[in-house]
Amino acid sequence: MKTLRVLSGGAAQGLVEALRPEFETASGCTIDGVFGAVGAMRDRLLAGEPADLMILSRALIDGLARDGHVDAASARDIGVVETAVAVRTGDAAPPIGSPEELRAALLAADSIHFPDPEQATAGIHFARVLHDLGVNEVLADRLRPAPNGAAAMRALAASTSAHPVGCTQATEILSTPGIALVGTLPEGCALATTYTCGITTRTLSPADAARLVTLVAADRHRPLRRRLGFS
Repeated sequence: MKTLRVLSGGAAQGLVEALRPEFETASGCTIDGVFGAVGAMRDRLLAGEPADLMILSRALIDGLARDGHVDAASARDIGVVETAVAVRTGDAAPPIGSPEELRAALLAADSIHFPDPEQATAGIHFARVLHDLGVNEVLADRLRPAPNGAAAMRALAASTSAHPVGCTQATEILSTPGIALVGTLPEGCALATTYTCGITTRTLSPADAARLVTLVAADRHRPLRRRLGFS
């Protein structure tokens, strides 16, 4: 069986996995997907790792296209994902409707799980939010960064702390068992990220890559994307 190599931000993992059976049945091609922090996925491509399709933030896809690593004409948006807060399933959801309420919720937490603050879209943004709220230093020993959002949310689900919370892309929260979405970050702290597909310029399977792009962005799958956290 042919293989399509996909390097993707973790925000799109649930969508790709949901559509994997349909794609593989129709194409006769299996998906070999690697999912993680968008910056790390970009760096893997730039380091020479084989890839047919990238699913990253629009900004990173545009940069890769500008530098000749992605076919600009192939770029297609999947949807927008907001950065959000999570708790373990069954835990009380703290109010986070304003920056002041979010600050209070973070100060009340005894562990805070989030993705890589240098490579992950949500992690970079959340680190900035902590600084802007003036709590980055007081919370330093409670911060639990993980390589990517999925790993951060699995750690939250498994946490034995009394009052853990987490922050990452809403799609990663919704696809992780054992945690619940509290809500998106409030106005003044919010982040909405457009995720985009782009076929690499060195792909050996351009037709199969284009087929997957068409599938994940199809109008008929809009309800699925919304259910998984895309808008």
